[in-house]
Amino acid sequence: MTTTYVQDGDVLDITAGSAYSSGDVVAQGAVIGIALGDIASGDVGAIQVSGVFTVTVPTATVVAVGDVMDWDASASNFGKGITPASGDVENAAIATGASANGVVTCDVMFTKAGTPA
Repeated sequence: MTTTYVQDGDVLDITAGSAYSSGDVVAQGAVIGIALGDIASGDVGAIQVSGVFTVTVPTATVVAVGDVMDWDASASNFGKGITPASGDVENAAIATGASANGVVTCDVMFTKAGTPA
């Protein structure tokens, strides 16, 4: 079998299942990233899948560096130990910064090995 280099994998083109604004979290199957620009539903757009991003978390969530974070699609935030539902991605990210109770953001790095619900 011959392999051919396609791209570096830090930015992927996806066909949007719904509309996204620049900076939105985009989850398609096990792939999760950040929209690099506005993407209309059905259009192809770029998402950044590597790096560290500041994302929203539920207010009462306490996060420590190294915690495994799940993408909760219905709440549009990252939580810990969610009960997965359609559109969610378990093990979507690893916390690279801590977040105390009452803080609504946390820094994360996407795992590239999430499990779609």
